[in-house]
Amino acid sequence: MGKRDAARGRISPLAVIGWVGAGALLGGAFLAALGGLNQTVYGASNFVERYLSAIADDDLATAATTPGVALDAKALEALGLPTDVSTAMLRSGIVDAGPADVRIVDDVAHDDGTHSVTVSYRIDTAIAETTFEVKPIEPLYGVLNRWAFAESPLAIIDVTAAHSPQFTVGDLTLDTRATKPEDELTNFTQTTPYLAIAPAAYEFEYDSQLLQAPHVIAVAEPGVRGAVTVDAQPTQAFVDRVQAQLDLYLAGCTEQQVLNPTDCPFGIDIDDRILSDPVWSIVASPTVTLTAGEAAFEMPPTAGTAHISVEVQSLFDGEISTLEEDRGFTVALDARIKPDGSIAVQLK
Repeated sequence: MGKRDAARGRISPLAVIGWVGAGALLGGAFLAALGGLNQTVYGASNFVERYLSAIADDDLATAATTPGVALDAKALEALGLPTDVSTAMLRSGIVDAGPADVRIVDDVAHDDGTHSVTVSYRIDTAIAETTFEVKPIEPLYGVLNRWAFAESPLAIIDVTAAHSPQFTVGDLTLDTRATKPEDELTNFTQTTPYLAIAPAAYEFEYDSQLLQAPHVIAVAEPGVRGAVTVDAQPTQAFVDRVQAQLDLYLAGCTEQQVLNPTDCPFGIDIDDRILSDPVWSIVASPTVTLTAGEAAFEMPPTAGTAHISVEVQSLFDGEISTLEEDRGFTVALDARIKPDGSIAVQLK
């Protein structure tokens, strides 16, 4: 090999130094980029922001499966909840208003690797601020940060369905009896806990042919147990159907051609001799009004008027006459909706 060829086969020390330097620069740039990603896209603050964005976008499936959100059996027990607590509200179409105008207020890193991320946000017109405790979990690909909530941000809402076991939240109608033991299924008022994504506002109501509850907004705060009451009251259709049953019952009483119809609220005692069958009619039927009681909707004692027409003969002088007399009476009753949708009326 000639001198020229030998020279061509040798690697210049300067070239080696250059390549090492370039490699170091590239490695440094990679580490810097990785560090930047871990501080931003894969940072604790961004983790919290993504969770809040999922709620705002009504993507509750993503929010509910965010690491650290789900509660295990031990956590449920610590909260005094049954293991079969309802998760029916952890779905899209339920939230009335999610967090808006989200702003990271503070992100404090602790020696154990956890972060306290404080966030300001708006729920409808109310401004709130929450500190989320976030902990690191196994990195993605061994290098990119991953996080989980150290304390679940799920809220608990104790829903009291007053006077009807069902209620509507968002576009979902739920039955508070779903997880109840048999001996509680007939309770007039039911209270059941539900897990709910938080922070968020939920609108509760109930509207059927027979019952209607005013709309009420409940704001679920992260990690907080709250309560809401859905107060169902009789509709005019309910009242009209009870009125119809009462009128039918009173009409049945008038068909009994006796002075004191059996199991009826009116009657009369006459000392004279009765010469004809007594004829009863209803002059004024009691007007049904219903209010919620302990176990049913109740109508308090309400006045009505019946009329009797009967031919009589005086025992004193034998005079024959027709007795025409109005007789006042009162009726009180309970009314409940049966499982088949009919109304059971019980006189008191």
